[in-house]
Amino acid sequence: MKPDLTPFLGRAVRVVVDRPLGSRHPRWPELGYPVNYGELPGTLSGDGHPIDAYLLGWDEPVREASGVVTAVILRADDVEDKLVVAPPGARWSDAEIMKAVWFQEQYFETRLMR
Repeated sequence: MKPDLTPFLGRAVRVVVDRPLGSRHPRWPELGYPVNYGELPGTLSGDGHPIDAYLLGWDEPVREASGVVTAVILRADDVEDKLVVAPPGARWSDAEIMKAVWFQEQYFETRLMR
């Protein structure tokens, strides 16, 4: 059963990046990361690992970052949902968020929760 990630909306979180901007997916090298992508230490997602998060608004590779959860990506056909984290005060439209994460979310049936 997937945990409900909506309580994270609006919360400040720390993300440890394991796939920095410009890197490639370890199992699918054709999948490149145009954003920093990582996980929230000390949390648990539907796959038994920490909750994953897209970092939007960081224009260079980072090892970790703190920001605010601005959206949750709900996946109807996967065991885990994803968080979208941005710097405090940053504003992203739904269309901008989906464009930024489309590189990976195109493979899933997703919707955005704000």
